[in-house]
Amino acid sequence: MQGIVNVFKPQNFTSHDCVAILRGVTGIKKIGHTGTLDPMATGVLPCCIGKATRIIEYLDNDLKEYECTMRMGMTSDTMDIWGNITYTEHVVIPDDDRIIRTLKSFEGNIEQIPPKYSAVRVNGRRLYEYARAGKDVEIRPRKVMIQSIDIQSIVNDEIRFKMKCGKGTYVRSVCHDAGELLGTGAVMTQLCRTANGSFKAEDAVDIREIKDSSAELVRNMIRPFYDSLHFRKIHVDHKEAKALSDGKTIYSAGVFEKNEKLSVYTDGFFVGVCVYNEGSIKAHKIFNTEII
Repeated sequence: MQGIVNVFKPQNFTSHDCVAILRGVTGIKKIGHTGTLDPMATGVLPCCIGKATRIIEYLDNDLKEYECTMRMGMTSDTMDIWGNITYTEHVVIPDDDRIIRTLKSFEGNIEQIPPKYSAVRVNGRRLYEYARAGKDVEIRPRKVMIQSIDIQSIVNDEIRFKMKCGKGTYVRSVCHDAGELLGTGAVMTQLCRTANGSFKAEDAVDIREIKDSSAELVRNMIRPFYDSLHFRKIHVDHKEAKALSDGKTIYSAGVFEKNEKLSVYTDGFFVGVCVYNEGSIKAHKIFNTEII
């Protein structure tokens, strides 16, 4: 059994819980997920089974979409409503135009400081490990990409918005930082990942349903892993496919970007992911090792 299951993670389940449930139902140990969701967040969590775990690094770079709610007038140590509240005050709510301008100012390539309660590693340890031990550590800003922020509603102190972003972006940091700029403070009160690349929330299966199912039913939920890759597809002949699988370089007259990754097929079968560089193509990861 190999491929990807589009899991929907509910609140109070960790991303690891979802993997553990799939392992228990299928009896397969080699299972991993793409893009950790916090326990109180919900949404899409693609889980890769078997050979599909090898493409996790590619899926991690896919755009992610979120629906978020934030509340002004308070702050917390985790930047969300589930942490220890560090400030709460009745504040004058800024006008809608200022709120919209502030949130839209986070669009683009920005530097963001991750929450101290996060899985980011510093000197080999997770930030949340330092925080739980009461130890201070320098948290350096990281470059992240936010493609768009679209405000859905502003009602009193509560703001709902949708956000599309790249790898490593923390939505609760956006809420916190926006609250700082607005002078009101703010925490995230709800988060749902509605899409992870081509995986959509409306097509996902709740992990609680999977827990009560069978290995055969999970098999029917699996999506071929190569269909989830967003690289350009190229087709090579059998001899070229064999060369790539043997670690050799082949030459191409195709027009590609330098270091562009490509999904390579031969005779209708997926060979693997290759990299183009100055007229040549070399294997990055080969999945079909039975080319003879």
